[in-house]
Amino acid sequence: MRPATTMDVCQASPRVPRCPLWSKISVALLLTIAQANTVACTKETSSANPLPKTESTATPQPSPQTVPPDNAPLPHIDAARAFQYTREVTAFGPRYLGSENHKKLERYIASHLQGDQVEDDVFTADTVEGKFPVHNIIAKFPGEKDGIIVIMGHYDTNYPLRNMGFVGANDGGSSTAILLEYANHLRGKKRDGYSVWLVWTDGEEAVQQWSDTDSLYGTRHLAEKWDKDGTLKKIKALMVMDMIADADLDIVRATNGAPWLLDLIYAAAQRGGYQSHFYATEGAIEDDHVPFFKLGVPCADVIDLDYGYNNVFHHTTQDTMDKLSPKSMEIVGDTILETIHLLDQR
Repeated sequence: MRPATTMDVCQASPRVPRCPLWSKISVALLLTIAQANTVACTKETSSANPLPKTESTATPQPSPQTVPPDNAPLPHIDAARAFQYTREVTAFGPRYLGSENHKKLERYIASHLQGDQVEDDVFTADTVEGKFPVHNIIAKFPGEKDGIIVIMGHYDTNYPLRNMGFVGANDGGSSTAILLEYANHLRGKKRDGYSVWLVWTDGEEAVQQWSDTDSLYGTRHLAEKWDKDGTLKKIKALMVMDMIADADLDIVRATNGAPWLLDLIYAAAQRGGYQSHFYATEGAIEDDHVPFFKLGVPCADVIDLDYGYNNVFHHTTQDTMDKLSPKSMEIVGDTILETIHLLDQR
């Protein structure tokens, strides 16, 4: 996945100057040195997942006037069920490309989508570690309006950590689970708004070292496919769910996204009283939205990239269920369902 330890994302406050880049790097360096003495996989984790260089500026305050008053009841996910899905996904263990656990998880996802309109995007990725089967799973829930809202989340776990017992409870587990819960919410209901497509993306993680060619295998393939067949032109908004169950939830304002969509998500969070969990930090993040964003699709990456102090749990064996909270899944789940409702009104 994207960066693990030195991302230039600083606290955004209208009253406090933004933190200097050198201080963030210094803290990350000290943590890296400390971890090297206690965690055998630290060097591999850091080198396999370098942080992209980003330029942070003060986070603009989203305007509540971007959304008209709405008295519709707020939608709610079943947070306990979503959390149980996360637990079940995590229990499979490491789920990296080419592994038996990866195949088991594919079957697990398919078992929850029986009776739904499902499309498989399967291909072979040629990577620096060899050829791997990659499988994007797409569940489609039709709507009356002409257009598509896409929600994505990856289900693979980090390949370089495959022999270290990395189970990716938050990173891979929570994103898989929240999409399963969205399917429960959408299933069997007539949608007056846009069609909603849920996409469990595969091959998000690098197999050796994060780069433009060693990462995002599934979404790079799918973006190219949808560009050729005209699907991209129909997408009204695309949102990526990633690392959304951290008990200390703080969703980053990922600046390489559509500003209006980021503001709409914030407005949805305000309706639910969840705004304090959104946009305290900002910065450009490399994630599954990038291939689509480059092709002009309105995108937003919904991610908490401050997982533990200075992101210390990210891509380590400490990414386990005890760091997560069903309340965080409720906050994100309800906010994005409300965002879908607001998009339907546009």
